[in-house]
Amino acid sequence: MSGCFDMLHSGHVEFFRQAAKYGDVYVSIGSDKTLEELKHRKAVNPEAERLFMVKSVRYVKDAFIARRSGLMDFMDVFNQVKPDIFVVNEDGDKPEKRELCQKLGIEYVVLERKPAEGLPPRSTTAIVSKFSPSTS
Repeated sequence: MSGCFDMLHSGHVEFFRQAAKYGDVYVSIGSDKTLEELKHRKAVNPEAERLFMVKSVRYVKDAFIARRSGLMDFMDVFNQVKPDIFVVNEDGDKPEKRELCQKLGIEYVVLERKPAEGLPPRSTTAIVSKFSPSTS
């Protein structure tokens, strides 16, 4: 799986938990440069911190900082790990990822974004917006 995981929250951990049902979870984390390109903002947590936090989640077998950029920044990690299954959530479901998996015969799984039982939905965008100055 891949993502920026900038402000690690319960939604991310639940995503890792759900993905672990399919096997070992390897995570490609977007670099600070990629996060800025894709999210149009600076990282709240630098890539080294994000790597440390993601690797600390018990559902994650290993994690790496992606060295490429853009939507498919994870390709070096992908080629290293050689997954049988590629798991994304609804936000990460992109035609390019589907086509890559189809071409390589890799199972492509899209997980619904839902919180862990008893917890509210979380997103980094919603968290960041709480601390951004109002435009009104």
